Parts: sequence; structure tokens; C-alpha cells
Amino acid sequence: MAFLCRSAAMLLKPCSRAPAAMSALSAARLYSSGGQYEYILVDKRGEKNNVGFIQLNRPKALNALCDGLMTELGRALDSFEADADVGAIVITGSDRAFAAGADIKEMQNRTFQECYGGNFLAHWNRVSTVRKPVIAAVNGFALGGGCELAMMCDIIYAGEKAQFGQPEILLGTIPGAGGTQRLTRAVGKSLAMEMVLTGDKVNAHEAKQSGLVSKVYPVDQLVSEAVKCGEKIAANSKLVSSMAKEAVNAAFELTLAEGNRLEKRLFHSTFATDDRKEGMTAFVEKRKADFQDN
Repeated sequence: MAFLCRSAAMLLKPCSRAPAAMSALSAARLYSSGGQYEYILVDKRGEKNNVGFIQLNRPKALNALCDGLMTELGRALDSFEADADVGAIVITGSDRAFAAGADIKEMQNRTFQECYGGNFLAHWNRVSTVRKPVIAAVNGFALGGGCELAMMCDIIYAGEKAQFGQPEILLGTIPGAGGTQRLTRAVGKSLAMEMVLTGDKVNAHEAKQSGLVSKVYPVDQLVSEAVKCGEKIAANSKLVSSMAKEAVNAAFELTLAEGNRLEKRLFHSTFATDDRKEGMTAFVEKRKADFQDN
């Protein structure tokens, strides 16, 4: 959860109004009824506008994750969760940084009592509780909290210059938003332990080889490819997609026997949906299914 990019450390400023967005996204719609966002850009993408799109927007701080940004991210996710048209969500940053970590200046003087009593960083977990599939499109630095944020997503696509790391040890602390837990489950104990204990980074191709990311793309193609993936997911039954996501996530929590039982119950549950009937009927009739999400 730490910000640790030495070359940009002097650029990091406390949370304040973000500068104007890059021109390609300057006209992004203000999506939530909650009004304008300061630290993120929110839009809908895809030919059918069925992919929620969130871009972290603190460029001078390499998208360091301050409390205000994470609160706004939760609001945007809530809006997309409630939008019946949205079937998947993409979270991205800039070409230079997905998110270079948490805002250290914001947490530097916190006390143990404040952290423990206030359950510091608890609301950061909102990304992992969204029922709709979430895709991280990672370009540049994904360090500390940025790496943790990416790992909270269901799928990670990386630009070929992406770098992942948990460098909190170099600041005299440890990951606090799931880094030690999700990284270990993704890449195994040895690599996770090495990254956490040394603060060393891995590049995009090493991350793919280790299982941390599923695909690597050229920097300028990454976001469009992530949106295409979101469109594929959104074309399926949103109800059944949530069931499938629940089943896969359970594999990290349950024994094999318990997981198989849950999977079977969720599989059986699909037979109570109109979408299951439509999907199988369309297959038999050799046509494209027309899912209605019920």
C-alpha cells in the first residue's frame, strides 16, 4: 500500500483537485448523480455503452491513492453496480502509472490508535466486493497500493512497460490492503516473499509468467483491449456472470470439496434463470443467445 517510486517521490502532493484530464478523455461524462469527481474520470465504453470505465486521475502524483480518490472510486463502483446496462468495469490509470502507491504524505503522521481504531484502509476493499467483473488495465507503475488495487480486480491486463511491486518494506512497514495475501495466492509463496521482503519489482512479462496478469499488450492498445474484454463479458448474462465470479473467488477461500459443492449449487441455480434456458435453446437452434439478465 505504499507509494515508492523514488524518481517521482518529489512530485507527490497531498490530495487536491486534479489538473485537467488528458485531451483524449477530457469530455468524459460525469456519470454519477453524486456530481463531479476530483480524482477520477468516469465514463461508459464499448459499442453498446455497457462497460463501465474509471480512470485514476492524479497525474502529477503518479495516481497515488489518497483517501479522496479511493472514496470516489467506491462511489463510481456503486453507480456501475446499480446500472443495469453495465456488465463489466475497467479500471485504469495513465501510460506512466496505473497507481504508484498510497499517498505517503497523507498517512505519514498517523498513529497506531488512529489506524486500528478507525480500521484504516478498510474501505479500499470495495473493489473486491463488486459483483460485476472488474478488469484492471495496468500501464506503468503498479506499486504498493497500486499493485494491491490491481489485484483486487478480477482480471489484470498489463501494458508491456508495466511494473508491479510491493515496496512497503523499504518504508518500514508492510502491505496493508491485501498485498501479502493476494500476491501469494497469485504467484506463489517464493516470489511473493521475495517481492515483499526486498521491495523488488517485476515487469509485465515476468508478471504474466508468474500468473499475476493474464495478457500483455503494447501500451497504446492496452485500454482498448481491456474494454473489448469487458464487452465480451457484458454480452453474457449479467446474472450468471455474477454466479461464475462467486464460484471462482470461492476457490481461494474453500477446500476443494467445499468449493465443488458451492459450484454445484450455483450451477443448479442457473437452471432457475431464463438466461440459462435461452442460452441452451439458442445453442440447439444454432443462433446467438439474447440474454435478458433474468
